[in-house]
Parts: sequence; structure tokens; C-alpha cells
Amino acid sequence: FQVFKIEVLMSGRKHFVEKRYSEFHALHKKLKKFIRTPEIPSKHVRNWVPKVLEQRRQGLELYLQTVILENEELPKIFLDFLNVRHVPALPKAESCGSFDETESEESSKLSHQPVLLFLRDPYVLPKAN
Repeated sequence: FQVFKIEVLMSGRKHFVEKRYSEFHALHKKLKKFIRTPEIPSKHVRNWVPKVLEQRRQGLELYLQTVILENEELPKIFLDFLNVRHVPALPKAESCGSFDETESEESSKLSHQPVLLFLRDPYVLPKAN
């Protein structure tokens, strides 16, 4: 049997999860009850040619990415599958690098400190002439 190694990157931390195709298929059957799921690669692979296996790997990768992109909240079974304990409460837009135009109460409480620029090192005494 073949095992797929999944790289999970979250909040700057990375971990790996190893899953068999049968585990993906079981996840898919459970997810279908809660969310609209993308297509999952075929259960039956006629031959174990590297090209066919690579297509299956790419298909499973796309499957996971599509579930993440198309759902505001990910079902617990999906997070458990990826061995993710908790998801930081970030709005989807912010996690993609853009910001909401309305300021939240949290951000309006932030105070901005000025950036000081020194033309020479302030901790080095000037040379005595």
C-alpha cells in the first residue's frame, strides 16, 4: 500500500501527517455529510505506474486545498485528519494577507511607537581629538 506524507503549515509551524488513500476516502465520506466536497481521485488505480501515482497524489493535494479554501470554518473531522489541535481565530481575508477596511477594537487600541534613526551608533562614544 502507498502512504501519502502531508505537510501541514499553520501559524508558522510545520508538521507532517502520513495517511493512506483509504483514510482520505473515509474522510471524504464523512465530510460529504457536512460540507460540499470537491471530487476525490478515483479509489481504483489500475496500475502502480509512477505517473498514475503522481496524478493521484496531486489530486489528493488539490482535494485538501479546495476543502480549506472553500470553507470559512473547517469541520473538526478535517482538522483531526490533519492533526491540527486548534485554529487561530483569524478572518479568512487576513490569513491571506489582506486586511479588512473596518478597524476592529483590538487594532484601535494599539499604540504606534516612533522609529528612531541614529546616524552613528549611539552606544559608541565619539573619538577624542
